[in-house]
Amino acid sequence: MKKTYKIALIGLGCRMKALYSVLKHREYVDIVAICDTVEEKCAAYVETLEADGRHAPATYTDYRECIDKERPDIVVVATSWLYHLEICNYAMERGVIPACEVGGAYSIHSLWELVRTYERTRTPIMFLENACYHRIKLLALNMKRAGCFGELVHCEGGYRHDLRKQICTGNETGHYRITEYICRNAENYPTHEIGPIAKLLDINCGNRFTSLYTIGSKSVGLPHYIADRGIKGLEGVRFNQSDVVSTLIKCQNGETVFIALDTSLPRYYSRGFVAEGTKGMISEDVNAVFLDTGDDKHYTWDKSSGNIDEYYARYEHPLWQKENPNDAHGGIDTLEFDDFFRALDAGEDMPIDVYDMATWMAITVLSEESMATGNAVAFPDFTDGKWTVRKNTFALS
Repeated sequence: MKKTYKIALIGLGCRMKALYSVLKHREYVDIVAICDTVEEKCAAYVETLEADGRHAPATYTDYRECIDKERPDIVVVATSWLYHLEICNYAMERGVIPACEVGGAYSIHSLWELVRTYERTRTPIMFLENACYHRIKLLALNMKRAGCFGELVHCEGGYRHDLRKQICTGNETGHYRITEYICRNAENYPTHEIGPIAKLLDINCGNRFTSLYTIGSKSVGLPHYIADRGIKGLEGVRFNQSDVVSTLIKCQNGETVFIALDTSLPRYYSRGFVAEGTKGMISEDVNAVFLDTGDDKHYTWDKSSGNIDEYYARYEHPLWQKENPNDAHGGIDTLEFDDFFRALDAGEDMPIDVYDMATWMAITVLSEESMATGNAVAFPDFTDGKWTVRKNTFALS
């Protein structure tokens, strides 16, 4: 690295633990400040940093004071979703680079404000969507660039994850999801699904999302869980959030995208990533690739035995060829920070930039509107037409 970066950590919940575990080993990272509204969390982090051989950082309960007094180079933002954009805007206005955790937005206006703040200040901002660095997602990207799938036609993804305990214990643990599920009904966590797909389909770089339609199921999973587990304090609470949310997106170049949110019912974990083209497809759930051999025979595909390893051997993405990273999320947090710091040192655009961030976060707001009205909704173009000339350079090396 060309320099040492002074970093402030803002929002010291569970997600920050994973991010800190990746940052703490980097000699070019100087954690100068930590910030959380809960003072006890700050005190615990001071002890953690000292135990890791680092100096005690300054502590704050107000992110504005933290940024203004410490003037870090970078703020890593891992607060609740509600405060992501305002912290990023505040930082960029002061020339401080935000590296922001994921979540959905609350208004299209706030996303335009984010984009305009970046365009006015030119302060880099990185969206920390680690799913873009999954091994199989980067394999798919590499194979697509090699022409293996022909012309892509349709992609799918999902955040299918039993979060009933996390949601229903939110009042005790301070987790913000419980408020989201009571007050809103939306595709509230879309970026894990849409991020890798957007990079695969060149969204904002020669392609764009044009419209979105969302439907949601009834909301009964959490009340049943509360009753079955005898959870006190939530009896009779009405949850607005649909148990299963299904969203269909149309692209400028004709592709369709399906994403699903399924977090309030008993189920196995799945990202459900699929990409289909004129020459073949890749599926994460069955861990396999199917390519048209051109012999026009009846195709058979044993889905019980994934064949992905032979394609890793031939098309492994260079980021995974260089190292076999290991962290709380199987290496993807490491790769996203590697890419972030590489771009900073090189003076390049962020790998996952403000236009990606605004586009992906907008799905939450648009899905909320679509479900409320029963109509498809138009997708904003946060690039103001620049998608026609921008190039997709994500993970090119």
